[in-house]
Amino acid sequence: MFSNKFGLELEFTGITRGQAAKVAADYFGVALNATHDSYDTYIVRAADGRIWKFVSDASINCQKRSGHQTVSAGRDYAVELVSPVLMYREDIKTVQELVRRLRKAKGFANKSCGIHVHLDGSNHTARSIRNFVNIVASHNDLFYKSLQIAPERMRFCKKMDSFLIERMNRQKPQTFQQIETIWYEGYHGNRSAHYHDSRYHFLNLHSFFTGHHTVELRGFNSELHAGKVRAYIVLALALNNQALTQKSASSRKVQEENEKFAMRYVQLVIMHSNGKTAA
Repeated sequence: MFSNKFGLELEFTGITRGQAAKVAADYFGVALNATHDSYDTYIVRAADGRIWKFVSDASINCQKRSGHQTVSAGRDYAVELVSPVLMYREDIKTVQELVRRLRKAKGFANKSCGIHVHLDGSNHTARSIRNFVNIVASHNDLFYKSLQIAPERMRFCKKMDSFLIERMNRQKPQTFQQIETIWYEGYHGNRSAHYHDSRYHFLNLHSFFTGHHTVELRGFNSELHAGKVRAYIVLALALNNQALTQKSASSRKVQEENEKFAMRYVQLVIMHSNGKTAA
């Protein structure tokens, strides 16, 4: 479970992209570089050569603290931290310390901000991808309740499409190409476009078929709380491991009598993840 590579996208506001990048550069003891591209990207290259980016995101409601009030702010207060490829045991302490420092610098997340975990897709098969779809589909309502996904973010992390689930389980695709055909059915436009409409679901496979070949989980409200960020990563890795190791998974929703138990399990993972988790 903890040997799978992952990446993190963490959205927040409260400080500018330049200020956030300076926090990271100071932490890593390196200089930062502003690219002035369309995302107004700031690059921090750590001593190990890996790049941490701070980019703009149009979905963020930009705010800052003014005394005891939270007020509107300019677009330079839209910050998305994009990590390099990470390993849990090797990198989780770095992620947590960086989150703590960004919070101390007065960064914060509001209801428009999300956390996205990208999971390495290299170990997946057609069977495991179908498992992943069914695992998320069967827990749709549970995830939205236990993760308390903000209404402001719902259009960016929709529940699994019932049409997709029905087609996936009726056709039982045996290849990635067959899954890709089902995933994009009903959508128009260029499939290779980065901001393709199919990506805005709790489970995003658009990133698997394009870009970096990752399975993305988008259903986490953003937090600049090191423990919660860690717990979200653990939950994402656990779901990924379940998809990879189960022989099969059903899309049937968790029954009402089992929902409280299942929800409690998810909440425990989220709220009480501690050092013993990585054992």
